[in-house]
Amino acid sequence: MTAEQLVAGLALIGIVIIVSALLSGLVDRSGLPWVAVFIGIGAALGPFGLGVFNMTLESPILRVVATLSLTLVLFTDAVTLNTTEVKRHSGLAFRMLGPGTILCAALTAVAAWWLLGISAPFATILGAALASTDPVLLRGLLRRRDISPTARQALQLESGLNDVVLLPIVVIAIALTGPHDFGSGHLAKMGFGLFILGPGAGVAIGLLAVSALDLIRKRTGVRRDYESLYSLGVAFSAYAAAEALHGSGFLAAFTAGLTIAALDVELCDCFIEYGGVTSEMLLLFTFVIFGTSLIWTGFTGLDSRTIIFAVFATFIRIPVYLLTMIGSHVDRRGRLLIAWFGPSGLSSLLLVLLPVFAGVQGSDQLFRVTALIVMISIVLHGTSPLLLARLGKTKPVELPPPPPPPEPELVKEPRSLPVIDTAPSVGKQSITFEELEGLQKSGDQVVLLDVRTERSRDTSDLQAKGSVRMSPEQNVAIQAKESKLPKEAWLIAYCA
Repeated sequence: MTAEQLVAGLALIGIVIIVSALLSGLVDRSGLPWVAVFIGIGAALGPFGLGVFNMTLESPILRVVATLSLTLVLFTDAVTLNTTEVKRHSGLAFRMLGPGTILCAALTAVAAWWLLGISAPFATILGAALASTDPVLLRGLLRRRDISPTARQALQLESGLNDVVLLPIVVIAIALTGPHDFGSGHLAKMGFGLFILGPGAGVAIGLLAVSALDLIRKRTGVRRDYESLYSLGVAFSAYAAAEALHGSGFLAAFTAGLTIAALDVELCDCFIEYGGVTSEMLLLFTFVIFGTSLIWTGFTGLDSRTIIFAVFATFIRIPVYLLTMIGSHVDRRGRLLIAWFGPSGLSSLLLVLLPVFAGVQGSDQLFRVTALIVMISIVLHGTSPLLLARLGKTKPVELPPPPPPPEPELVKEPRSLPVIDTAPSVGKQSITFEELEGLQKSGDQVVLLDVRTERSRDTSDLQAKGSVRMSPEQNVAIQAKESKLPKEAWLIAYCA
């Protein structure tokens, strides 16, 4: 890498961080998709703009960034899954992934083979890549309060699990594009590396990581922000370990995240709080790279068959998912939302890049078609959450205002606690049970706030009696006003 390339790369990273921070409030209020903003930044820096940065499919940095991004996408999908919710909604997960994702991929593959005249393995790769839903585009929609819980759960399950279903299809299809030697056990060896070595390495790294962290926590303690970085280290270590064993590093990253999600709730929450931002920055940085020149190749060499296929691939989800949701407990408005909102984005681009990196001849055509459909999806799905939220013309259910909080008591086994004579000083970051009881006995009004994440609450049987729920994922000031918290009271928050 030359000095000029290094400077350009650092400048690009700096621009992504600065712009994302300065525009975060404006973009969130406007409803404009983050993806479109960063593709626009890439276009401004690319050969059609300032000419500062250019990227081709042969650029070495593209492979590095794409590999890191796909690893993080799969790891984030897994580590943010609530395994309790997955078990509780197993039927819904099956509908979204089985008849939904797989059928969409199959129908898209058939259409690609027929309309584009490509081979069956190429069509399979294209169908699987386009069936993947983009978590970055979905995030803005899932944050809305007027989305029904069941519809939100269905889309979360799909975005969290469909990549790991589609990745093996892409890998197997890539193998079928080359010389075949099935008699020598080629398929058995590939299946062992894909489904045994890769996931096995991920589980092993995940178990070791959780055990080591638990040991250090008990002895010396670990800062929460560093725990999030620890999670990122686990993701990349799992990928490297699997690749060293000739397994699938991507599946290893997913199973490592799934292991953490099943064993260590606190580490998952730390990743969501801190590491999630880091991951999102890298994903948006990837969109900047695509936006310089690569994604615009989707508009080259267009013909009528490609346009028809793009329309088919974009809208085939609607009838498939409307049929899939028949008999489910999702309401009508939720079904329409699920059927419409299946955006193609970064995950599709990363999956379709795998045959490019494998050196498969003609795979650049697959990338161009995928880039075209991703651009269409960004326009249609990225700008439609405000309209989708009003589908069916139903208003969100308005809950009655909560009653004034009663005098809170901790649900604990009875024990004698010393009473402190003076209240703790204002501004302390923590308070002991003894200090809490002293406050309560001093006559001051005390309100306990339950600020645990949803994951922590779902996996815990303990609850402070009389506590007021305050979600850390929503605006605290608005929640405090809605709950009518007394302004002169002591507010004691607990998160574990």
